[in-house]
Amino acid sequence: MAARKAYLVGCGIASMASAAYLILDGKFRGEDILVFDEGDLAGGSLDGTGGLEKGYIVRGGRMLNFSNRCTYDLLSFIPSLKNPKMTVMDEIQEFSAKVKTNSHCRLVRNGEKVDLNSMGFSYKDRFDIFEMMMKPEDCLGSRRIEDFFDKSFFETNFWYMWATMFAFQPWHSAIEFKRHLHRFIHELPHLNTLVGVDRTAYNQYDSIVLPMVSWLKSKGVHFMMGIEVTDLDFSQLRAQKYVSKIHYRRSEDVNKIDVATSDLVFVSNGSMTASSSVGSMKTAPLLISKKESGAWSLWETLASSRPEFGKPEVFDSRIDESKCVSFTVTLKDPIFFRLMEQFTGNSAGTGGLVSFTDSNWLLSVFLPYQPHFMNQPADITVFWGYGLFVDRPGNFVKKKMSECTGEEILIELCSHLHFTSDLEVILKNAVCIPCMMPFMTSQFLSRGKNDRPQVIPEAYSNLAFVSQYCEIPDDVVFTIEYSVRAAQTAVYKFLHLDKEPIPVYDSRGDFKTLFESLKTIFNWKDEDSLPEENTRLL
Repeated sequence: MAARKAYLVGCGIASMASAAYLILDGKFRGEDILVFDEGDLAGGSLDGTGGLEKGYIVRGGRMLNFSNRCTYDLLSFIPSLKNPKMTVMDEIQEFSAKVKTNSHCRLVRNGEKVDLNSMGFSYKDRFDIFEMMMKPEDCLGSRRIEDFFDKSFFETNFWYMWATMFAFQPWHSAIEFKRHLHRFIHELPHLNTLVGVDRTAYNQYDSIVLPMVSWLKSKGVHFMMGIEVTDLDFSQLRAQKYVSKIHYRRSEDVNKIDVATSDLVFVSNGSMTASSSVGSMKTAPLLISKKESGAWSLWETLASSRPEFGKPEVFDSRIDESKCVSFTVTLKDPIFFRLMEQFTGNSAGTGGLVSFTDSNWLLSVFLPYQPHFMNQPADITVFWGYGLFVDRPGNFVKKKMSECTGEEILIELCSHLHFTSDLEVILKNAVCIPCMMPFMTSQFLSRGKNDRPQVIPEAYSNLAFVSQYCEIPDDVVFTIEYSVRAAQTAVYKFLHLDKEPIPVYDSRGDFKTLFESLKTIFNWKDEDSLPEENTRLL
């Protein structure tokens, strides 16, 4: 009898986690697992590449802390690349104990640090937050965040910190905002310092993806790079439907694979970094359509006649609401890092995002611990940042961020920091690579109840959707955790294991956490904005 096989479409963290749990808990042989990806680099959105001459590129990073239960479970059995006696989780804990996060400069306005002893809430803002948190998701529907708050809410210290940490926009989904409030309410008391955030020693590609790829390959998993899966055929056996064929394309060659009823198929539907385009110091990145992305076209093909597979058009047809520009800066001179460390009061790696509230682009930058790449020379520094309002003209460079070169983005950043006297030296020794990502925040877009497919759609025996665009109750997208939870859900259900995904962390059950969060929301220094009768109520 032929061995049971697993086919994984896409090589992001969800697929690799699926492969890992198939091996660990499902006792699959690695050689019976095939991972397909149209690109040539594993890791999906957790990427990191480049070098000294042309510059390093990292499109961003994901926040890690103790509430990432599924992620930390996964990393607890992946061996470190540098020390096989340690796991990736051991490395994260060791590094986070050595380089502790405690930001002294979270927000900047008019070139000066913002006093963050207050969240800046009005009494109505507080009421609106609690009202949203208490509403069932069915009552929120496809409404947007801005439907529930006054315009002044989006100028509070809270919103600037929360929005830049998670990449929220006012027009994003109220449901996703509510889920994030519930999921990360424990972050409120130290939202201004980010104390408790865990870091990887290098960028997350080098620190997480490479060890996972190495371990999976050591188990015999086949990585089929440069192959685009274009369609799936389905058959039916009694009341159950199943994938019977996988159609794929390698360059101009078109082929297909027969899938047995006992085989498993995992599909990463959609991609927040699909169709990314990079520029240079002298060129702006291009805006590329979804037609260039197999992840979106496959989902559209599958869902065209199957409503149970969701509505990809909800997420991939509103680029003006989902696009974002990030940039990575490689520096051959230490002056920018020295100035930044003096300004913020944080050595590199000990702070968090520094966000500029008066930036038309809503710029944010992060100085990671150095080196940020395994192959990075000792005298080179690397940092990254991004902007959310990419179609607004800059405050100093009077162009849309989406149309700016790396040099122009660096000029805008240094102007906000008042580093202009050293600008010539900084530019001379910098390589700033901008990256346009049309779908970066697409998973946050306002949506309906059935716009995302279930991890395992009802009546399908061997198909799972594992990505940021499947539906997992209570958990939050734009996290590694969401992808890993989808993988656990699919593997455990497919194999009928006596095991459930690790429950979503819920800090609402911790009275001390709730009390500290309430104290933060009802900061006494906000009382000046309250009517006298409401102050007495507090």
